[in-house]
Amino acid sequence: MSAIENARMRGWRVHALSEDGAMVLDDLPVPEPGPGECVVRVEAAGANFLDTLMIRGRYQVKPPLPFTPGIELAGTVVARGEGCRFQEGDRICALVDQGAYADYAKVGSVGAELVPPDFPLTEAVALPVVYPTAYVALHDRAGLKAGETVLVHAGAGGVGSAAIQLARHAGARVIATAGGADKGALCLELGAHEVIDYAAEPLTERVRALTSGRGVDVVVDPVGGTVALESLRCLAWGGRLVIIGFAGGTVTELPANRLLLKNAAALGVYWGEYRRHHPEKVAHIYSELFELRRAGAIRPLVRDVFPLTEAPAALKALGERRTVGKVVLVP
Repeated sequence: MSAIENARMRGWRVHALSEDGAMVLDDLPVPEPGPGECVVRVEAAGANFLDTLMIRGRYQVKPPLPFTPGIELAGTVVARGEGCRFQEGDRICALVDQGAYADYAKVGSVGAELVPPDFPLTEAVALPVVYPTAYVALHDRAGLKAGETVLVHAGAGGVGSAAIQLARHAGARVIATAGGADKGALCLELGAHEVIDYAAEPLTERVRALTSGRGVDVVVDPVGGTVALESLRCLAWGGRLVIIGFAGGTVTELPANRLLLKNAAALGVYWGEYRRHHPEKVAHIYSELFELRRAGAIRPLVRDVFPLTEAPAALKALGERRTVGKVVLVP
């Protein structure tokens, strides 16, 4: 009999999809690992904008009800199934389909990685989603080269803060957008060369002024909607618009003629599906990111930490853009 058999835990549950994003903190059985799986005591769970969409039924993935939200976690392995590559006591971070907003979660073998002893789990929880998303956007999709100019939207957010650091390390010139002086200063601290306050400055005019009228080579856009449309005007000839999400609330519809006239490309990023379509790349990207962290080239920005019991408040703050960097839930 395993240590977790018949054990109970706290876990947030969505019993019905609704616009108010209602969740209930339930008493649940601790999951049992299947072959190749492990159960992790969750010591940090990442809150992401997609969680706010999923619990409202507005995300492309719609888990069967009821479900426990949360797709990224970091913690300690407490039980393992047959063939699992991790051992009890290992510290790991992982990307999961759901279930991170709980005391324990079941984790598969693809999308999980050992966390070095000197890496705090509250920072390691940023590795499964925001950093790989930014890495794939810049390198796997946009093919970023040293010397190119990158425009990063929402630079003080989770993906934005990761993209600034990764683009800077790759030798690119980084222009970030942010709302307000405080978030702008944070973008500069992260490594951006210039910052545009989208609440006070016209985006296209500022980009043209900063690039001597040429435009930028790559746009990293987690916002969507009108921001993506305006980003097309900011592209240089042969530029690449990388679409990561629609945090602004509106799905982007792009006029193809603008892509044609600039010989430009619009590229999508769906990191979560790499586990199924490119599992070999997942391990490689994690390895690259851990090496960059060891070298000091990246450092997850974690300033907004909430107890697990306040998960609804964390998601509300995230949705209202009152947070910076990675939003983390702890026991």
